[in-house]
Amino acid sequence: MIKVGEYNKLKVIREASFGVYLDDGDEGVLLPGRFVPANTKIGDELEVFLYHDSENRLIATTQKPKGILGDIIKLRAVDTTPQGAFLDNGLMKDLFVPVSQQLHKMIPNGEYLVKIYLDEQTGRLAATEKIEPFLSNEPLTVKEMDLVDLTVYRRTDIGYVVIINNRHTGVLHHNEIYRNITPGDRFQGFIKKIYPGENKIDVAAGKPGYQRVEDEAGKILRLLQENNGYLPYYDKSDPEEIYSFFGMSKKTFKMTLGNLYKQRKITLEKTGIKLA
Repeated sequence: MIKVGEYNKLKVIREASFGVYLDDGDEGVLLPGRFVPANTKIGDELEVFLYHDSENRLIATTQKPKGILGDIIKLRAVDTTPQGAFLDNGLMKDLFVPVSQQLHKMIPNGEYLVKIYLDEQTGRLAATEKIEPFLSNEPLTVKEMDLVDLTVYRRTDIGYVVIINNRHTGVLHHNEIYRNITPGDRFQGFIKKIYPGENKIDVAAGKPGYQRVEDEAGKILRLLQENNGYLPYYDKSDPEEIYSFFGMSKKTFKMTLGNLYKQRKITLEKTGIKLA
C-alpha cells in the first residue's frame, strides 16, 4: 500500500517517453524522466517520494524534500495569496499553508515552524503553524536515556521548550545549552529525566554518558593531530573558549580528557594537553 507524503519503494512496471511508471497497485504512478536514475529498467525497485502535482495528479520523485508527512520543520515562504502561503519544501511543487492554519499573516522570505499533514478533503500535503494539537506527553513513547530528535519550539525563563520526535514536548535547560539556538533548529539529543506522575521531560543535546565521551574523544585526538600534537586548553580553561573550539561543554571536555589520560593517549600539561 502506497503512502502519500512519505518515501516508498516501488517497482518499475513500464516505460514511457516522458518517464517510467511505478507499481501503485493500480494503473501506476509516474516518475518523470528528469528524476529517473540512469540505467533504470523494468523490474527495478526505486525509493521515491509521493505527492500531488499542481494538477492534483499523484506523482513520484527521487528528490529529497526538506520534510515529510508528520515532520515539524522550519520552512521559508516563497509566495503568498489571499488563500494562503506557499513554503519551499525542496520539491517542484511548494507546500501550501491555508490562511486558517496560520498564526500570523505569512510574508515572502519569512521562515515559519510548521507541521506537515495530509489534508483530509483533498488528500494533498499541507502545512500548519497550529502545532499544539499534535503534541502530547500522554502516553509517552520514550524513556530515560533514549536518543531522540529535537526541534526547538520556543524560549522560556528556564531554557527552551523542545519538540521530541515530532510528538512530545520537553525542556532543554539553559545549563545544557552551549551554542546559539533559535526556534526551528533541529538536532539529536537524549531524554535526561522523566518526572513520574507528570510526564514532564528534561532533555540534553548530544548523546548520553560515555557514548558522548567516546565520540568527543575522537574529535579531541583529531584536533591534536591537526595542531602538531598540542592544544592550549585544559580543565581550567573558560567554558566558552572550550565550546567555541571543541563544540562541547566543559563538563564533557573534562570527562573526555580524563578518559584519554587513563588510556595514555594524552598527557596533561600546565597550560594545555599533548598527544602522548
